[in-house]
Amino acid sequence: MLDTGDKAPDFNLPVNGGGNLALKDLKGKTAVVYFYPKDMTPGCTTEAQDFRDRIKDFEKAGAVVVGVSKDSVKRHDNFVEKQSLPFQLISDENGTLCEDFGVWVEKNMYGRKYMGIQRATFVIDGKGVIRHVWPKVKVKGHADEVLDAVKSL
Repeated sequence: MLDTGDKAPDFNLPVNGGGNLALKDLKGKTAVVYFYPKDMTPGCTTEAQDFRDRIKDFEKAGAVVVGVSKDSVKRHDNFVEKQSLPFQLISDENGTLCEDFGVWVEKNMYGRKYMGIQRATFVIDGKGVIRHVWPKVKVKGHADEVLDAVKSL
C-alpha cells in the first residue's frame, strides 16, 4: 500500500454523471480519495453519508472528496442519486487504480479467501503527494478524523 510521502499514481478514469477524472484535475487542491468495497452496502453507504454530511467542512478546508470502487458508472449514478452524494465516484472496473494504491488485497471471511478492496483513505496534496493514509478504515468517526487531518495541512 502507498504511504505518506509517496507520489500519488496518475489516473484518468470514468466518474458518475459522465466524463472522466484525472489526477491532473486535482492539481493545486487537497484531495481526499477514499476506496470502498461496493456501492449500496451498509458500511459503504454509511461512509459515503458521513463524507456527504461533512462536505461543506471539507470544502471550507479547501479539500475535494472522491470515492473509488470497482462499481460501474451506472451503479455509481444510482448510488449518488439515492444518497444525494455531492462528490464524484470513480469507476475503477478493471482495478488498476486499486492495485496502484495497494488496496486490492486478499481478504478472508468465514474461512473463505477472496480478492477485494481494502477500505482505505488517502489525503493527497495539490502537488500530488500523499500526506495522510488510513489503511483498514473503521467507518465510525472516520470522516471526522480525515477532516481534522485536512485542516492540519
